[in-house]
Amino acid sequence: MKTKNVLCLIMLMAVTGSGLAYGGSKSNGTNCTKPTFSTFTPAANSVVEANSSFSFRASSPTITDSISVTIKGQPVAITIVPKNQAGNEVTGIIPESAKGDFARITINAMGPNGCKGSGGWLLNVAP
Repeated sequence: MKTKNVLCLIMLMAVTGSGLAYGGSKSNGTNCTKPTFSTFTPAANSVVEANSSFSFRASSPTITDSISVTIKGQPVAITIVPKNQAGNEVTGIIPESAKGDFARITINAMGPNGCKGSGGWLLNVAP
């Protein structure tokens, strides 16, 4: 009887071990690469004038048509210039409506496989 129990235990351990060898992760098979943003100009918390320009770099896996920028919740027109493997240079103009207040430049974009990336920075817009 003991031999039978030991044999069952060994078989159970072998089946469980081989099952784990194939990976126990809960991955759904998609590789999510989120867009990232960098090189913010002017620098965060800088004092700037309304109608002055701003720029940032969006990483290379960013889907350019998906890049959107808002300032104080209002959409802002942007220009996107590809920079080879370095990503995309994105520029825009700070609207007059941001004058005399702190304004957050908020960025949203999609990467491959529908992965969403977001970022931004705060500026002090002079009165």
